[in-house]
Amino acid sequence: MVGSGGSSEALSDDEAIEGFLAMMAVERGAAANSLAAYRRDLFQASHALKGRLAASTPEDMGALQEKWSALAPSSVARKISAVRQFFRYCVDENMRGDDPSAQLVRPGQRRSLPKTLDHAAIAKLFAVLEADCSEENAKPASIRLLVMVELLYGSGLRASELVSLSANAYAPDRPFLIINGKGGQQRMVPLSGRARSALARWQDYRPSDSLWLFPSRKAHISRIRLFQSIKGLALRAGLNPDAVSPHVLRHAFATHLLQGGADLRALQMMLGHADITTTQIYTHVDADHLVKLVNARHPLAKFDKSSSGQSQPDSVASQADKTD
Repeated sequence: MVGSGGSSEALSDDEAIEGFLAMMAVERGAAANSLAAYRRDLFQASHALKGRLAASTPEDMGALQEKWSALAPSSVARKISAVRQFFRYCVDENMRGDDPSAQLVRPGQRRSLPKTLDHAAIAKLFAVLEADCSEENAKPASIRLLVMVELLYGSGLRASELVSLSANAYAPDRPFLIINGKGGQQRMVPLSGRARSALARWQDYRPSDSLWLFPSRKAHISRIRLFQSIKGLALRAGLNPDAVSPHVLRHAFATHLLQGGADLRALQMMLGHADITTTQIYTHVDADHLVKLVNARHPLAKFDKSSSGQSQPDSVASQADKTD
């Protein structure tokens, strides 16, 4: 375990990097070429830091970036992406309590938007889940998967937060869950009526003496098992399993909520983002919807003399294209 100051109790770079690569292969479905690039970049960074990448400090990150100063911006961007994803994995797996990679400055490139699902795809997933959980078909694994998808798409939980939910995070008389998020930050997330009904059903199957909401034989269900279940569900729903994951469902939650007119600050709190700029990048709504929302909801809309209110100024459309 590496503490917030970056000290290590014999944390091996080799083991940490190999664990990260295994996660990327299983959970993210990373291609062989991508895994080879991650391996090369991470072991090069480890070598540059004399085998102390996993235990590095923000100062080490600054020194590492200096070593990359002569490289092309695209190469630097790739290396920073690999290192940042590696440290997110280390934090999620409790290998360390902080992420020093915030020190890295990415070259000026447009940040790609996360993948999402449309409403039709979500409907297909839930059609399969509801068929699996009908009275005549219901099995414990089916009810558990229904609950987990309800919480990923209905409450926007991260995969790591979902699998590690303690039993006392949920109470039948509470319309929210208590989440222990990144950096030990606790927050409350709302539960839909559907999710509460599914959770109530799950209590009939979950071992009552377990400390976890989703227990396994050893502790709680693993992230790998969660990813496998989601991929299998996508396949049965007729969707491309490579396009569906817990993260994609979380992003669909944010996207669809924002499209419905949700307040960005409220969304930030539900997602557990420390900085609202992360929420702004994480969620995306098409420009036409935003213009319609302003035309319909803003107090000045009643003074608009235009007949349709459907057109948008070129400047607005142009700006939206830049930030989509």
